[in-house]
Amino acid sequence: MGTVPLMAMTAPDTAKQTAQKTKRVPFWDNARWIAVTLVIMGHATLKLIGKSDVAYAFYLFVYTFQVPVLVLVSGYFAKADPPSARQLKRLLTDVVLPYLIFQSIWIVIQWAVEPGHPFKLDYTSAKWTLWFLIALAIWRMVLPYLAMLKFPFLISVLISFISGYAGSADDTLSLARVAALLPFFVLGWELRRRSQYARWWIAARATIVWPVRAVAAAILVTAGVTMYFGIDAWRDLLVRRFLLFDEEYSSFGYDQWWAGFVRLLVIVLALVMTAAVLVLVPRRETFFTAWGSATMYIYLLHPFFLYPLRESGWLEDHSTVPVLAGMVLLSIGVAVLLSQRFVRRALHPLVEPRAKWLFHQRRAPA
Repeated sequence: MGTVPLMAMTAPDTAKQTAQKTKRVPFWDNARWIAVTLVIMGHATLKLIGKSDVAYAFYLFVYTFQVPVLVLVSGYFAKADPPSARQLKRLLTDVVLPYLIFQSIWIVIQWAVEPGHPFKLDYTSAKWTLWFLIALAIWRMVLPYLAMLKFPFLISVLISFISGYAGSADDTLSLARVAALLPFFVLGWELRRRSQYARWWIAARATIVWPVRAVAAAILVTAGVTMYFGIDAWRDLLVRRFLLFDEEYSSFGYDQWWAGFVRLLVIVLALVMTAAVLVLVPRRETFFTAWGSATMYIYLLHPFFLYPLRESGWLEDHSTVPVLAGMVLLSIGVAVLLSQRFVRRALHPLVEPRAKWLFHQRRAPA
């Protein structure tokens, strides 16, 4: 069947096509919200791991997939075409400007609250969670070049592997994480490029889905149990440092030639865990599906809730299982709160600045 010429398309046809293009898929909104909630859980439990094996095991378990899931989902919605003027504008308003705004806020907060912390307008070393915005901007700019190559995913894995040996890959512009986590972003884009697999899974019959989910649940349970019973070994092997993807290997004692292969094993583990988590994500609309459109609000604003607790020292002195459970529940509560419309309405200028004043208003030629 031939394509319909653009000029021959009626207004109703055009409106119908536009609606189809912009229609959100519940599965991906569910995945977005779950991913960012898992990120909050990891951040909320960090201060408990020093004195609690249970907290440490939970932290390692969550970190095997929380950031990879978030990065993969972000990559799924990335475009590899040469960026248009509209896309470049969106990159500035959706990523660059929010980074500058929130980096400035955290610079002021740390100077005002933390004794002895200097006031320094540094925009090259991201504060706390803001590394992700820098990484997202770089990944989006690099993707069109990777997409021109034959094996973009394998090349991204090679970049991740090599970057751990490079002393120049540090926290400056989050370059260490940008390179190390690149495979998950590229894989997300590859999944979108082969979207028939995602569509097949979303439309699959329950007789297929539930056995697959049973296997995925078994994988996650096995990983959690292994994390707990092998916790002493994981501490000694500094597995946590590998899961953060933010340092060169030698900086935490792995200066052997084979250190990069440990990262490859961690990437494989993360991919298996990420697949297991995504398989368990609800495919249909749920009560939290609409919240999936608020992930940037949740990601940028949740540190303001955790910062007082993390810096008070209270968590380190109360590393118990009930406190761990409480922090997990707090994480879910914060994610739910920050998903609400009143939050988006109130903080839209900070999280999604339109910044019309920044852009030249070009007139159409006469």
